[in-house]
Amino acid sequence: MVDVSSKFPQLRRALATGEIQCSPSTIKLLRQGKTPKGDVLAAARIAGIQAAKQTSTLIPLCHPLPISSAHIELTPRKDRILIAAEVRVHARTGVEMEALTAVSVAALTLYDMLKAVDRKMVIQNIRLTSKEKI
Repeated sequence: MVDVSSKFPQLRRALATGEIQCSPSTIKLLRQGKTPKGDVLAAARIAGIQAAKQTSTLIPLCHPLPISSAHIELTPRKDRILIAAEVRVHARTGVEMEALTAVSVAALTLYDMLKAVDRKMVIQNIRLTSKEKI
């Protein structure tokens, strides 16, 4: 684990994005609320937040952080669902891994909850879009 004890605690923010490509008929079912496993977007949002909070238990040598805020935005489009995560913390190290983990787990949750209606979904383009000290 990297020693961050000499760093000054600061407000830090990271943004990550990704998407899950799916069929237009899957998006239609999602918008109509007719998916077999219920409220897919709410479940994925909660899963992403939980994942951000549990990142240090999932990724070796990742610092446990007192997350101040985790926000997940899910935006259905014609043939995909866009995923964005913003994570904030007041700490000695950043929350990039937490934001990336939030997007990844939200995408996996979407996949799990929609696989009964669409076996050809593709999770793609997960990336860190920004990190900053505020």
